[in-house]
Amino acid sequence: MKTSVIGFLRIGKDRELKFATEKYFKGEITEADLIKTAQEIKKEHYLLQKNAGIDFIPSGDFSFYDGVLDAAVQFNIVPKRYSEIGLSELDTYFAMARGYQTEKGNVRALAMKKWFNTNYHYIVPEIDDDTEITLTGSRLADEYKEAAALGVDTKPVTVGPFTLLKLARYTGVKTADDFKAALASEYKKLIAELEKEGVKWIQFDEPSLVKDLSAEDIALFEYLYKEILSSKAGVKILLQTYFGDVRDIYTNLTALDFDGIGLDLVEGKETLNLLEKNGFPAGKLLFAGVVNGKNIWKNNYEKTLEKLGKIASFAEEGLKQIVINTSCSLLHVPFSLEAETDITDEYKSHFSFAKEKLTELSELAALSESDWKHAELFEKNAALFTGRRVNSHNEEVTRRVGAIKAEDYTRLPEFNEREKIQKARLNLPKFPTTTIGSFPQTADVRKNRQDYKKGLISKEEYVAFNKKKISDCIKLQEEIGLDVLVHGEFERNDMVEYFGENLDGFLFTKKAWVQSYGTRCVKPPIIWGDVSRKAPITVEWSKFAQSCTDKPVKGMLTGPVTILNWSFPREDISLKDSTLEIALAIRDEVLDLEANGISIIQIDEAALREKLPLRKTDWYKEYLDWAIPAFRLVHSAVKPETQIHTHMCYSEFTDIIPAIDAMDADVITFEASRSDLQILDSLKENNFKTEVGPGVYDIHSPRVPSEEEIVTALTKMREKLGDYKLWVNPDCGLKTRGETETKASLINLVNAAKKIRA
Repeated sequence: MKTSVIGFLRIGKDRELKFATEKYFKGEITEADLIKTAQEIKKEHYLLQKNAGIDFIPSGDFSFYDGVLDAAVQFNIVPKRYSEIGLSELDTYFAMARGYQTEKGNVRALAMKKWFNTNYHYIVPEIDDDTEITLTGSRLADEYKEAAALGVDTKPVTVGPFTLLKLARYTGVKTADDFKAALASEYKKLIAELEKEGVKWIQFDEPSLVKDLSAEDIALFEYLYKEILSSKAGVKILLQTYFGDVRDIYTNLTALDFDGIGLDLVEGKETLNLLEKNGFPAGKLLFAGVVNGKNIWKNNYEKTLEKLGKIASFAEEGLKQIVINTSCSLLHVPFSLEAETDITDEYKSHFSFAKEKLTELSELAALSESDWKHAELFEKNAALFTGRRVNSHNEEVTRRVGAIKAEDYTRLPEFNEREKIQKARLNLPKFPTTTIGSFPQTADVRKNRQDYKKGLISKEEYVAFNKKKISDCIKLQEEIGLDVLVHGEFERNDMVEYFGENLDGFLFTKKAWVQSYGTRCVKPPIIWGDVSRKAPITVEWSKFAQSCTDKPVKGMLTGPVTILNWSFPREDISLKDSTLEIALAIRDEVLDLEANGISIIQIDEAALREKLPLRKTDWYKEYLDWAIPAFRLVHSAVKPETQIHTHMCYSEFTDIIPAIDAMDADVITFEASRSDLQILDSLKENNFKTEVGPGVYDIHSPRVPSEEEIVTALTKMREKLGDYKLWVNPDCGLKTRGETETKASLINLVNAAKKIRA
């Protein structure tokens, strides 16, 4: 069998792209320097895959910021406000991703949303009525030639036209139907351009096919590809799907003139059934996504090989039609286990990062062509899946989860009564101002944390430094005039990793970085076993911060669903049970904060939507029916006067507003600034009971919002939400921002709130 990779990660083994790009933003290196770094990363990745024996190696999967943005720029989907600033091609691209503010112009970034059910974020293309779709540049051809010069034959990869049109935001009266002919024509030009370079295969990624499709969606897809495939000549086209199954369009898909079709057999619940019921036609290759591109556990060769055997029996030409593939791009896993010298082999033998997954592909291909049940390679793999893993089970945790009662999910009294009690206790002004939690993590903050971890400073020195930072942060917030303060989170590396380090059941890595968006990388912890709290985690920091001021200081926690979704989850128990374990641990922390005088507690669920099934019919029975109660379990035992906040960001929430209201928090803050406050209409339509703070400015851009800009946003919010429900806050934490821009932005935020009050 041949092997294929849908896409490889692009930040580099040691996050070289992140650091080079950030230097470029600061003007410390030139565009040529940045391009050189990119070329070195791509070279390493091409050769790594070639040496691992991968047959279908992707090119064009590299990006300086985001692949959807690359596809938009490739077809000239660039709003005029960016193209008219007069920047270079690369800086125009970055302006779309990050915003831009100099004497040349001042533009906000395009909207950013979660990439399907992952923790990666994509830039939302914006199509105006006067957008002229045309193929620009030769990025895919250039990257193909780069690889060819190294002796590596690749398949150029780009987002397909259907997904590009479905993900785009249309700012005028025109819709996807008005642009489909032009886009199909330009994709045909792209195919012709690549064929001239000698390209044998082109991969079009169409993950939007795994969502619920209407008759109009199917008609749009068929129109696009009947046009595009009509002139493909000698080059072969691979239609690649991932993150689910294609039940709504399978027969239409296989009837079209694709040379290969990529199907997900990890998250695609119905993929095997579709193949069994309909077969797979001769003359095409089935790229079978059997190696998980999203999680880091070793592949169970026995289950995979049995699955491949079933697939072969459904294909008209059997085994020779099958290519062993990743289930999605390896963008979502770390580079390699080789750097993880602090994890013993007893644990590490169960894991597989991107580099190791290349080996899995090759080993599965070899085993599939042999008497695999008696192969030494197979027996070694099978041994990993017998019995319970070391140090993974805790009887007390099992007992606590089993003892949860239905009433443990319900907080009393009901919201309306609590709201009155809390307003009387807190006595906040109308339009109370606050931040989401973190303040800038400057170099000295990171150094203090690193020095303590390395043993270079004592615990007393570490604590004293953080207390000084906290007290300075409190003073700054009082000076600015914020109403509800935060302690700044200077002791925390990451909102999930920090809690994982203070809970039993987690493992941690040194260099297992994964790209979240642009230059932002995260290092997800690994949920190894049953989760419990060792001791109070945040109480002393919160108590100290509250002692520095008479204003209320929020206790800051990460919620159980986000901890699960931003970790690499277990595969040996259900996601529901794992989440309930975490919820009980965070519940203990909530009650300790309350007992120590913290009157407002924020339990962030930034990642609530990430494991929401992509098909609406599965939302409740497979996810929301346990995820929402898990959040309620965390706070259900607090007193009526304790105000519970939560925060959510960079996902589409408008369609799950009733479920969010059912979380029964007292205040919810949303990311809203990049999406032009589109969530407001949905909140109004659903009679959203919870008090709400839609973010008034985008913290992922270096821009400082003007006072007038925030006043305008607040005026829109008042029209939809009513004054007594509305909070004023940025749209996310401030950890990644600089101190100067943070202070300036918050001053404008407070002044805008005062103007609205007046």
